[in-house]
Amino acid sequence: MRMGIDIGGTKTEAVTVADDGTVVDRVRLATGFGAEAVIASTVDAVGRLTAASGGARFSSVGVGIPGAVDAATGRVSHAINLGLDRLDLGELLAAELGTPVRVENDVNAAALGAFHLLEQPAAASMSYLNLGTGLAAGLVLRGELWRGARGGAGEIGHILVDPAGPLDLDGQHGGLEAMASGSGIARQWARGDGNAVSAVLDAADAGDERAVEIRRRLYEGVAHSVRILVLTVDVDLVVIGGGIAGLGDRVLGGVFEILDSWSAQSPFIESLGLAERLRLLPAGAPVAALGAAHLGGTSWPK
Repeated sequence: MRMGIDIGGTKTEAVTVADDGTVVDRVRLATGFGAEAVIASTVDAVGRLTAASGGARFSSVGVGIPGAVDAATGRVSHAINLGLDRLDLGELLAAELGTPVRVENDVNAAALGAFHLLEQPAAASMSYLNLGTGLAAGLVLRGELWRGARGGAGEIGHILVDPAGPLDLDGQHGGLEAMASGSGIARQWARGDGNAVSAVLDAADAGDERAVEIRRRLYEGVAHSVRILVLTVDVDLVVIGGGIAGLGDRVLGGVFEILDSWSAQSPFIESLGLAERLRLLPAGAPVAALGAAHLGGTSWPK
């Protein structure tokens, strides 16, 4: 069996996966803040799964975590929401657990998990578009993660599509993350609602002009993301996940309208079949933990 762990900003989710890909056990607990607490909560999750399996030994342990990850060394940096500036997570966990640990960026791990969850053929290509607090994509090409030359593959949230659009935290106007992520919408809305995306959609449905404009940017941002991923990598599928994806048709309905309008205007765009490549991740699927469990079966990054 394999073990996969998804260390999130508020919760840590861990799964054990049988050799046939079936999730055997699953635990969820609060994530600690700071290096010692993150290590402790991860070790706690491993202990609970080990106990649930009757003390079974695992062939591999993988971890998905936010921030910049050096997948070759297991070093994590700039995981701000976890209080981690720089941490040799793989090395420290391996010492605690007595087994090698693979570490990967959480969106990349989720991409690998979605690939296996949707049972894609080994030769298939897929992009996982995460619409959560941030906006980023993970790429799985022929069954393996594609990280790029410096680990920046899929960081499409920084692509600018509207010079007159909202200002993002990276100092640029009109980036995809500023337009179509939870944090970007919260900054645009700026009314302190607990779930800014739902609040904006409700207000737009009620006719609020400012909310209608923010909603338009959300739809366009997601549609642009899909088009960029297809045009640059020509993936078979673009799978959408993350918190915003949980709103389902309230978001995707508007996205499909934009994709259809682009197809009506351009025979070339129509030939790409953008809407046909789009899939919504099944609700509640632990894809980042599942993908982390599969890290042991992927080749080490060069």
